[in-house]
Amino acid sequence: MRIKRIALAFLFSILAVSVFASGKQGGASNKLFIYAALNEDEMGSIIEKFKADTGIQIEYILGGAGDMSARVLAEKNSPNADILVGGSVDVYGPLAREGLFEAYDSPNNDKLDARFNDPNHFWQGWYMGVLGLVINRDRFAKELAPNGLAYPKTWDDLLDPRYHNVFVTSNPVTAGGGYIFTAAQIFRLGETRSWEYFSNLDKNVHHYYRGAGDCISPVATGEFIVGMSWAHDIYKQVKAGYPIDIVIPRETAYEIGGVAVVKGGKNTENAKKFVDWLLTEDVGIMNTTNSNRYSVLESVPSPQGLPKLEEVSLVNYDRTKASDMKNEVVARFDRDIVSKRSN
Repeated sequence: MRIKRIALAFLFSILAVSVFASGKQGGASNKLFIYAALNEDEMGSIIEKFKADTGIQIEYILGGAGDMSARVLAEKNSPNADILVGGSVDVYGPLAREGLFEAYDSPNNDKLDARFNDPNHFWQGWYMGVLGLVINRDRFAKELAPNGLAYPKTWDDLLDPRYHNVFVTSNPVTAGGGYIFTAAQIFRLGETRSWEYFSNLDKNVHHYYRGAGDCISPVATGEFIVGMSWAHDIYKQVKAGYPIDIVIPRETAYEIGGVAVVKGGKNTENAKKFVDWLLTEDVGIMNTTNSNRYSVLESVPSPQGLPKLEEVSLVNYDRTKASDMKNEVVARFDRDIVSKRSN
């Protein structure tokens, strides 16, 4: 009997060591797998701080919001990710209706404005961004200003034929920012006039980039003169010293950056911890400092170098409608605009 007790004790000690070595305590994982529509430097800061604060190690794949949401949809029956983070909640709505997210109501969202909380609890807003224009100051002064052009103040100013082939934007089929721009024009102009606008603007578009952020560097380096993108991403290149300016046109759109727990992920409890963690003041300050985005937390100051949110002219953006019409709008844009281009 004594030999048996010694053997059992030895066995239990081996099991305990095995559990510890695997990074688990009582079956709790210390891993989290994320699909992120964020920039590499932003994700790096998140990984480092989340591990320091929680001990949980993040693995991730980066891409545009359209691409990351497509991955979640494609893996519907066998999810690889635990979290989808970044990109507008407009992208999250269709996925929620497909049953791809786990409902979760974070206790840290109780004091937020209602627009930042999904009433059905499938997504959570944690930052804001506004759409703007990046303008190459030198090329504009040499090539467009002598022709009588001033910096555009409205989205309609971009229809001027003098912007032909010097303007770039992003494809709403693949870019969350591209879709929000498209939806904003529909809300601003109405159904009929907005599609006339897209057709006329297309005449000036040199080409459509896959992601909204892809438009910035070619303008910063002088390949093009004007591009549409997120003001917070443009400002990063301003701080890097490129000869570019930011213009935020009247009646612009704003994104609510989302996060959601993927249903059927392997680390759901860690995913919920991640959502709670994003809604803390320390993380809000870190994200605003690193990304130049506005925080949903009132205690976090506006990003330096950008106007306060109350100073920005925002379009009357119906986020529920934007989500509901997304599939139809991007299909029509692909069919009627992108597919009919000659180049």
